[in-house]
Amino acid sequence: MTINCKGTLVEVSSPKVMGVLNITPDSFFDGGRYKNDTEILSQVEKMLTEGATFIDVGAYSSRPGAIHISEEEELKRIVPVIDLLVKKFPEIILSIDTFRSKVARETIHTGAAIINDISGGKIDPNMFATVANLKTPYILMHMLGTPQNMQQNPKYEDITKEIIFFFAQQIEKLHQLKVNDIIIDLGFGFGKTIDHNFEILKNLELFKSLNTPILAGISRKSMLYKPLGISAQEALNATTCANTIALLNGATILRVHDVKEAMEAIKIVSHII
Repeated sequence: MTINCKGTLVEVSSPKVMGVLNITPDSFFDGGRYKNDTEILSQVEKMLTEGATFIDVGAYSSRPGAIHISEEEELKRIVPVIDLLVKKFPEIILSIDTFRSKVARETIHTGAAIINDISGGKIDPNMFATVANLKTPYILMHMLGTPQNMQQNPKYEDITKEIIFFFAQQIEKLHQLKVNDIIIDLGFGFGKTIDHNFEILKNLELFKSLNTPILAGISRKSMLYKPLGISAQEALNATTCANTIALLNGATILRVHDVKEAMEAIKIVSHII
């Protein structure tokens, strides 16, 4: 199974790591940490050196209750960073964390390769057509509601069945537009309680029936640190445990803040799957 990233075919049958670069002041773990070009380049170089295949850049904080920012502000934050990274690392494969089609279009034209849409095409009605036009891989994520309200008492009758149905519907729409490079992301922490999150982690293997690569974005999330009574900063060990479970259940991309540890988990798990 491969995806075409600006002419580079990336094999995603074997697990890969996506390093996270948040250029927001208010992300839950690393908000405000990378404030200038030197800090951004240093962190990205570190993640690439440690083995990241993809770097996911986000300029809109999607943590629960996050402050909404305008499209113009998102573009102002993200376009110069993409330009900086593409010039410094010409072979870099950048994924853009956005639910806005205009941001998707401008960032791909600036040098990014993948669109990572937390809304799964539900917020911007032009997103699917834009992705089809751009001929770019698309990460289709499940989220109940919006970042502003998603954690206000989320309810499901059967969460696994409902998310599989959502993906099947959205994948069919994308296929009709001839978008074939689709990656699914179950959306851990996006409109889900802690119990919901662990249920879909346990059932992750069932999502393989959709015949797409599966991305697991569990890194340092509250589903890990709240049950342990610790902070996101202390949740690296819990993240590695959860990533290992995800790999054993069929995840092929780990979206993480800590690339070295994710690569180690992949290497260990590779000996038994």
